[in-house]
Amino acid sequence: MKGSHVFLCLFSVSCCLNLMPTAGNKIFHFGPCRISMSVTEIRSGFTAIKANIQARDPVRTLSILSYPYSLHKVKSSDRCCITHHLFNFYVDKVFKHCKTEDSYVNRKISSIANSFLSVKRKLGQCHEQNKCICGQESTEKFNQILANYEGLNVTSAAIKSLGELDILLDWIEKSR
Repeated sequence: MKGSHVFLCLFSVSCCLNLMPTAGNKIFHFGPCRISMSVTEIRSGFTAIKANIQARDPVRTLSILSYPYSLHKVKSSDRCCITHHLFNFYVDKVFKHCKTEDSYVNRKISSIANSFLSVKRKLGQCHEQNKCICGQESTEKFNQILANYEGLNVTSAAIKSLGELDILLDWIEKSR
């Protein structure tokens, strides 16, 4: 009997610790989904390679994430859906085609990609629980982002999308 109380106590503590964000992580609200992530860590990795990546961008006249096809004015109810789509987009399309001859830059890209993969999984769980409803607005905005991306060759589009990561991070931080 005494052992079951100890087990219950340890189990409760374990559950509480799993629900708490780890050091540097913050909770972000994307509609009904609450996701723990470290934007500071992602931003730090991006800042270290931003100038290098943006210097590789051959197309300066087009933006994938910026106005008029921007993330601004996304309704709270659509935040989860578009965020889910964007993390899938970055993991499945962008990071796969962002390879450079610089091993330092590649390691930073890999680190950012791993962070995105972790968040993608969390958003996927929320999406699977039908908490992440995709409205017409979020679908249209994401389709425009995809059209901008697909209008360029794969490598240029991936480099441009990675170079615009600060736009996405700023938008995410406003979701708090």
